[in-house]
Amino acid sequence: MSVRFAGYAAVFDRPDGGGDIIRKGAFLDSLKRAGEVPLLWQHKAGRVLGRIEHLSEDKRGLRVIARLDGGAEGRRVGALLQDGKLDGLSFGYRVREARSGPCRELVELDLVEVSLVAKPMQRLARVHAVDAAL
Repeated sequence: MSVRFAGYAAVFDRPDGGGDIIRKGAFLDSLKRAGEVPLLWQHKAGRVLGRIEHLSEDKRGLRVIARLDGGAEGRRVGALLQDGKLDGLSFGYRVREARSGPCRELVELDLVEVSLVAKPMQRLARVHAVDAAL
């Protein structure tokens, strides 16, 4: 059994815990350039959890739909998602363009990875749907 989920790894126009604000359009060029973006556990490069099936910007933020693999860690994290004990999403990036001010505005980013996390930097970056599939 695998678990599929949907949510937002980033939410536009809201400051995160570090004071950064991501602006709409920040991911557009990166998504055009990117190949497969890995789905990680807690931003750890060696801890791939599964596969991202859909990644796009919409009016709210960076929307992600992904499926966890059937390995031991994927099953463990999937159970946490299904039980509602885990719902944080985050992403790794490199800044291509930012504007300074009271909050740093992230205007263009290179997306490196998406992670399921216990505590996201952007409190609104959450999984909002979980489905167990055979």
